[in-house]
Amino acid sequence: MDNQTISIIIPTFNEETIIAHSLETLLTITGRSEGIEIIVTDASTDSTPDILSRFPVTICHSAKGRATQMNSGARLAGGDILYFLHADTLPPGTFIEDIRSAVFSGKKAGCFRMCFDDDDPLMKLFGWCTQFPLMICRGGDQSLFIDRALFLAIKGFDETMLIMEDYNIITRIEQHEQFHIIEAEVTTSARKYHQNGIIRLQLLFGMLHLMYALGFDQETIIRYYRENIM
Repeated sequence: MDNQTISIIIPTFNEETIIAHSLETLLTITGRSEGIEIIVTDASTDSTPDILSRFPVTICHSAKGRATQMNSGARLAGGDILYFLHADTLPPGTFIEDIRSAVFSGKKAGCFRMCFDDDDPLMKLFGWCTQFPLMICRGGDQSLFIDRALFLAIKGFDETMLIMEDYNIITRIEQHEQFHIIEAEVTTSARKYHQNGIIRLQLLFGMLHLMYALGFDQETIIRYYRENIM
């Protein structure tokens, strides 16, 4: 179980306010394990690249766009397992062992449950819902682990997806393998909820899900996102 190597891939775009803390936390956790590499695929125009240069991580300069950035990181990765992690999401202290255990038991892909760094009852409720195997309860903030061979077989993230690339890849994974939800929780930032309003943002996310399910084109969905979400 312990010989599975893991490549952690983090896409960043203008994350100068949080990236140092995220990497410090991640390096503290991964320092206990062998066979781990961290790849940051950066498309920033702020001081994020300067901050990244202070850390023992592989930096991959990439065009903007999560799907493009995550594929760029995957092409550099040498791990048996690819683990995609958002810059504002912190994994649990046991995440290396959790992923290796899941893969050892035959799971080819999955995510963690999620909680927010906010004690508001509604935020706790949103996090609680991530334990359920429903697509409406999924999201990239829960991170994603996937067997490298499976990732290559499904041709990675769809770079034509300007938004909802995380739901798209999970749908394609489920055409090949069962998608597994690890019981441990990642902790993700509630900053977008603070900026946009908790109920308002959740309703907007619901509308994005509906638009995607109804087959709206990517340009229409991303325009709705940019016009309504800060």
